[in-house]
Amino acid sequence: MSDDEYYEEETLSKRSNTSAKGDEAFAKKKSGLKKSELDEQLKEYISEWRKTREKEEEELKRLKDKQAKRKEIRAEQEKKLSQQKKEEEEKIRKEENDKKAAEAEEKKKRLEEAEAKRQQMLESQKAKGGNKKSGAGHDVSDSRREMSKTKEQLEEEKKIALSIRIKPLDLESLDSDELRSKANDLFNIVVQLETDKYDFEQRTVTQDYELKELKERQKVQLRQKAMKKGLDPEALTGKHPPKIRMYSKYERRTDTRTYEDRKTLYEGGWEVMRGETLDAMWKEKYEEWNKRTKSRLPKWFGERPGKKAGDPETPEGDEDAVGGAEEEEEEFEEEEEEEEEEDEDEYED
Repeated sequence: MSDDEYYEEETLSKRSNTSAKGDEAFAKKKSGLKKSELDEQLKEYISEWRKTREKEEEELKRLKDKQAKRKEIRAEQEKKLSQQKKEEEEKIRKEENDKKAAEAEEKKKRLEEAEAKRQQMLESQKAKGGNKKSGAGHDVSDSRREMSKTKEQLEEEKKIALSIRIKPLDLESLDSDELRSKANDLFNIVVQLETDKYDFEQRTVTQDYELKELKERQKVQLRQKAMKKGLDPEALTGKHPPKIRMYSKYERRTDTRTYEDRKTLYEGGWEVMRGETLDAMWKEKYEEWNKRTKSRLPKWFGERPGKKAGDPETPEGDEDAVGGAEEEEEEFEEEEEEEEEEDEDEYED
């Protein structure tokens, strides 16, 4: 390495050291400038944020005040509406009460008039001789109306009727003679009521006896009717009609026929069914009879068996036919009689 090269390297290293120191100072100055600018910018940002925050707080306060005013207005309106509604309900309740009172007054007047008419009618009946049978024929509509009334309505009518009938006694304004006459009137009323009560009790006793007698007569008639039909005497006297036996007591197989089928048997279908079964049996037996092996009967001393005096002579080929026909008729008649006897025994069972 020569001296020139060494010198150049030294100069380059010195220059690089000086340049590095200058760069550091420049960077420090630049960073100081940036920091001050950032501080100023931050201050501006903070001041602007405070201004916007103050504006938002003022706006929020204004909205809260507005909301509070609206709540007050709404509360006043609701108070007015509730007051108005309460007044309307009170008015409706008052009208209903007035209407009910008017209806009750009208009903009371009506009942008073009806009671006065009834008392007048009773007095006229007593004057005529106490014809008790005249009050028996009540109107059907009135009785239905009475039955449709509720318990409260009946109690109310009872109170009104008692208030009309039983008038209050003004004992303070009565002297001794008037009190004595009033006591006599009350005693006569009690005697009359007790006599009416006794008459009604005796009437109930006689009616019960008559009802029992009628029931016994009805039982006797039903017993006679059951005996005529061949049933048990007590079959028709119960609450329910007697059971109809739809099958034979000797039958071990359950009856699968419907009620309509069994009903038709009792209405005359049994005879039709019996005729059909007999026809089917007759055809079956007749077919069996025709399928039999036919054999000619030998002549006895030159005559066919069963020939009567005066009958014409039969040819040689027709002897077996004539004899077979006669035997067939006799056997068929015997079988038919036996079947009829068996069917009658089953029907009686």
